[in-house]
Amino acid sequence: MQIHQLPVDAVYAALHTSPQGLDEMEAARRLQEFGPNEIAPTRPLSLGRKLLRQFTYFLALLLWLAALLAYVASYLQPGEGMHSLAHAIVAVIAINALFSFFQEYKAERAAAALRQLLPDQVTVCRGGETKVVLARQVVPGDLLLLGEGDRIPADARVVAATFLTVNNAPLTGESEPQARQPDADTAPALLEARNLVFAGTTVISGSGRAVVFATGDATEFGKVARLTAEVPIQPSPLQREIRRVTRVVTALSVSMGVGFFALGSAIGRSFWDNFLFAIGILVANVPEGLLPTVTLALSMAGQRMARRHALVKALPAVEALGSTTVICTDKTGTLTQNRLEVRAIVSRGQVFHWPARPAVDDNPFLYLTCRLCHNARVEDGTVAGDPLEVALLQATEGVLAGGMAAYARLFEIPFDPERKRMTVVHRLPSDGAAVLSKGAVESLLPLCTRALEREGVVPLTPARRQAILQANDAMASSGLRVLACAYKALTPPLPPLAAEVVEEGLTLAGLVGLMDPPRPEVAEAIQRCHEAGIRVIMITGDHRLTAAAIAREIGLISGDAKVLEGAELEALSNGELARALEHGCQIFARTAPRQKLRIVTVLKELGEIVAVTGDGVNDGPALKHADIGVAMGLTGTDVAREAAQLVLLDDNFATIVAAVEEGRAVFDNIRKFVTYIFTSNIPEIVPYLAYVLLGIPLPLTIMQILAIDLGTDLLPALALGAEPPAHDLMRVPPRRRGEPLLTAGLLLRAYAVLGPIEAAAAMTAYFYVLYQGGWTWGETPPALLYRQATTACLTAVIVTQVANGFVCRSSRQSVFALGLFTNRLLLVGILVEIGLQLLIVYTPLGHALVGTAPLPASAWLVAVPFALLLFAVDEGRKALARR
Repeated sequence: MQIHQLPVDAVYAALHTSPQGLDEMEAARRLQEFGPNEIAPTRPLSLGRKLLRQFTYFLALLLWLAALLAYVASYLQPGEGMHSLAHAIVAVIAINALFSFFQEYKAERAAAALRQLLPDQVTVCRGGETKVVLARQVVPGDLLLLGEGDRIPADARVVAATFLTVNNAPLTGESEPQARQPDADTAPALLEARNLVFAGTTVISGSGRAVVFATGDATEFGKVARLTAEVPIQPSPLQREIRRVTRVVTALSVSMGVGFFALGSAIGRSFWDNFLFAIGILVANVPEGLLPTVTLALSMAGQRMARRHALVKALPAVEALGSTTVICTDKTGTLTQNRLEVRAIVSRGQVFHWPARPAVDDNPFLYLTCRLCHNARVEDGTVAGDPLEVALLQATEGVLAGGMAAYARLFEIPFDPERKRMTVVHRLPSDGAAVLSKGAVESLLPLCTRALEREGVVPLTPARRQAILQANDAMASSGLRVLACAYKALTPPLPPLAAEVVEEGLTLAGLVGLMDPPRPEVAEAIQRCHEAGIRVIMITGDHRLTAAAIAREIGLISGDAKVLEGAELEALSNGELARALEHGCQIFARTAPRQKLRIVTVLKELGEIVAVTGDGVNDGPALKHADIGVAMGLTGTDVAREAAQLVLLDDNFATIVAAVEEGRAVFDNIRKFVTYIFTSNIPEIVPYLAYVLLGIPLPLTIMQILAIDLGTDLLPALALGAEPPAHDLMRVPPRRRGEPLLTAGLLLRAYAVLGPIEAAAAMTAYFYVLYQGGWTWGETPPALLYRQATTACLTAVIVTQVANGFVCRSSRQSVFALGLFTNRLLLVGILVEIGLQLLIVYTPLGHALVGTAPLPASAWLVAVPFALLLFAVDEGRKALARR
């Protein structure tokens, strides 16, 4: 027999304890036996392993290969400058790895600062004495003393209760307070039992005693946490795409290197010439600046999101949210405010939608019942107590004139879960007293003999009873929690106040409907999701009517919509669930954590990119399994925050929409700077092809390629990563799951249009300087002339990249429509790019590092027509595309 099915005496016996609690020696022994009351943490990666992981991404491995080849070449053929190349490549890998590690470490530290789920100290009874102990020292058999506001440290069986209610929302998703009582319960499952309290939940009102029966990993909280830990971490869409791009680049680089090495051998070039060529092709094809630029772009987006109250724990999560096609969201505390407020009143046969309300003189006892029939209280300017009573007190606080001191309480019948009502007797300032009662309609209506209607107090006929029940059903079907209010005036001399007579012959004053209201910004956020082609699915532990009512109010659904409850979901196969999702099912009610995880799994199998939002323990597994998990930072549990990749510091659902826009902009911008970076690959590769095929001196050295990729290109590429979102970015559908970063159009634009123009500029400038210096074909130019020629080749690439930076701001919009000066960071980046090139060309340090020599002004001017041509050609292409 389970613990909730036992009577109180049997509970003490089963757990080998007593109403005086455990003695200290036994508690210490059980602490040794069962271990501390804490969730065993998943074994985290050490800092060393996390750092090592940053050095072993696929693109990093390709760069390691290039560095290794350079070191081998330097060892076998000293004096060729290959050791400098190797050092430079290793520096690239190290800088990028350290930067990525630092960003993720900083985010993890920020997330760790939010951990605050379980209480540090709790009150227990040990050996008949009340003691305060650390929560981690609680053991099975301990007797917890529970009071209002306490966080419950372990799963426990209630053995005594006085109006005890708890908030189970962090564990089950239910928004309504749950009454607890000590009697044996026949519920089939622990979470349904009304005599159990659970770790991680909170006491809302009342007090009680409970005997601990499970601690740490054995609690329901611990089981969900373990389920969360078992869910494997999935790579983000951007991580998958970067891997794909890297493999494409690798295959291209290696095949070109091997192919042209063989070609060079076939035409009689020396081994070292061919080896140098192969490394050059590898270095030219590998976008060394891609990883640093992606990392910096994601970091900048993460910082922008942090200013909008969203903490990014893992940088790829920024872009992943932008590719989201479905958002699965919890209701309580995410879409709603996790509090109750009055939404409707039925008085004298008329329905008022709050803040519209009946006049006090028309129904004074309705307001007096709401104002006095409760045990909520005001502490330091805030109202504390049961959320329902808090809502009634707040709604009527400014309605009734004067204080309530004259309304002294004479008698009380406390709220009881079985009776479903509370009754009080208060003295009236004029004379006499009044019985005031509130409770469930089905509980209070049978006690009423009369009702207050338009014409006054009238007998409660069967027809009127039926009309009241119909009004109750209508309010309940709209998701409201309905209370009936009734009264009876007592004239002096007051009769004996006894429970069996006080509630006789009541007059029904009216009905009050309450609801956990949506967050005010949610409706607009849902609308923006719809416009962006993002589907929103509500998954909640609440009743289907409540879920549907909230969904209608926020614009998630209109009219009737299919709602699946957990029991119905359990009966469906995965194929049937997939069909339900495909046919537009958007609300799941009364769901368990594993069912939420199953919904996410089926959605991903349907090809959706799924974001999951939530704040409760029950959300943890789904948060971790989703493509992007979004947890609430203020009200979120430790499990939810640990499982998520994004934490909303303001618990604002609307922040998600801003994050989606930021994520879309990031992917859009990554394409922009990928186009920019890949364009320069062509003028880096063509000199090597000319070197092998034409037998000319190498026009562009490997160090000069690195000067472009890791020097002059870096800041403009980063500036393209900071390009503001397009005005219509949130009015187009999300990209498909399989849509690649490198599309055919992007590659054609970079490799077939922009790149060849830059390559033509580079080779023209190279030959211009050589011929100006008196070089003739087949000769080996003097060292200074050769260095000047390679410098001119490098400079031409830089000058045309300036024009490329402007045209890459959009693939369709004209630069003039965007505004030449709207991206100030790009202007700064171009000025820095030109400044770096001046340092490379005209300073001894630049000459030593990059192998350059000073150029005359005419060598710079050679590249300008090509830059203008590039600009004009791409503007023409955009004009055709817009048509």
